[in-house]
Amino acid sequence: MTIHILNEQNTILNTFLAELRDKNIQQDPMRFRRNLERIGEITAYELSKELNYAPKVVETPLGEAEVQFIDDHIVVATILRAGLPFHQGFLNYFDHAQNAFVSAYRKNHKDGSFTVKVEYISCGDLEGKTLLLVDPMLATGQSLVLAYEALCQHGGTPAKLHVAAVIGSEQGVDYARTHLPQSTSLWVAAVDEELTSKCYIVPGLGDAGDLAFGEKR
Repeated sequence: MTIHILNEQNTILNTFLAELRDKNIQQDPMRFRRNLERIGEITAYELSKELNYAPKVVETPLGEAEVQFIDDHIVVATILRAGLPFHQGFLNYFDHAQNAFVSAYRKNHKDGSFTVKVEYISCGDLEGKTLLLVDPMLATGQSLVLAYEALCQHGGTPAKLHVAAVIGSEQGVDYARTHLPQSTSLWVAAVDEELTSKCYIVPGLGDAGDLAFGEKR
């Protein structure tokens, strides 16, 4: 697996990331969603450098120009519900991409453990395509891997997998490295060291779904 950690460079992404983490700015859900979307856009731009391109001729009012166009058949997939604003950032740039959605959640048990349940999938043909699986938080990595496996069961095997997250834990990154195809590229804005017993990333930013859309019961 190739891992790209975007906050290792000083760019405007770090401003958006800081605002996502800031508990005071988090009081504005619209701002929170927009920052997720903007980090999605920046990640999409960086990821686009690794795609395949082919030349095409574009006719202008004064002549013709040869332009390099993306040659990959892209599918952008996310895990409901927290992934929606992040997903939109990718869709803003890859506006001709197909889309796929997975509903997955943690089912907590009395002993403190949990299992991940996948309940709904909306997915077209993935065979031979480039799959971008995007989810803001890469905590344990279990939901991500199960989502990928469920997508492949329904849509076939993509030619290339790119995984994108806003914040990952070291444990989640290791789990993804072990359980996803070796050729996978992981794009993450920041990697934090600690994962609590309840699988929250520290310092992280809290529950991305609740902050974006309101607390769930």
